Amino acid sequence: MARVAVFGGSFNPIHYGHLLLADEVLERLALDRVLFVPAARPPHKDPAELAPADDRHAMVALATAGHAGFQVLDLELRRPGPSYTVDTLETLATGGDDLYLLLGSEMFLDLLTWRRPRRIAELARLVVVPRWGSAFDPEGEAARKVLRGLGLTGFAEADGSPVARDRALLARVTSLPLSSSDLRARARAGRSLAYRVPERVAEYIRTRGLYREAHP
Repeated sequence: MARVAVFGGSFNPIHYGHLLLADEVLERLALDRVLFVPAARPPHKDPAELAPADDRHAMVALATAGHAGFQVLDLELRRPGPSYTVDTLETLATGGDDLYLLLGSEMFLDLLTWRRPRRIAELARLVVVPRWGSAFDPEGEAARKVLRGLGLTGFAEADGSPVARDRALLARVTSLPLSSSDLRARARAGRSLAYRVPERVAEYIRTRGLYREAHP
């Protein structure tokens, strides 16, 4: 049974913060691979801000190429309708792998608004990464409310040690002060993306003219 982390998101665009997070979690949890799953129609995102799904998938493929532990899936691009995480996990669970779901701390606090959140926690071990600059408190009432709603009892440090299934994992890995919204604004203004995204991604954005104006 392979140990596999699912890293979903709009990746609009993917940046070095995403890549470093995935690489550190891969190493810390001794995973076999990290699956990057770009969302075609993320339910909680404004479609006007999204680059076309095929372009976002292409950028993730460019960014992750050459890393033996990374794999990109077009699963949500091939599925009609909104890109629900629970549907993706249900599909991946049929492969028999031990699944982990990577979540930023802000996403975790919003998880009860997702489709079938308790089922998500049944299908995959949650790995929560506190975001740079956030005031996330794993012992606070906001976090505990989410844990209760998911049927989980608390957090355990993600250090590779065996942990009971009724606990989420807290991965205190490097979080870079990068945001996709800032990168879109920089691209729209014609400013540099250097040292923020891989050069192949920056060139793709320039060549395709992405983010110069809102996408329909």
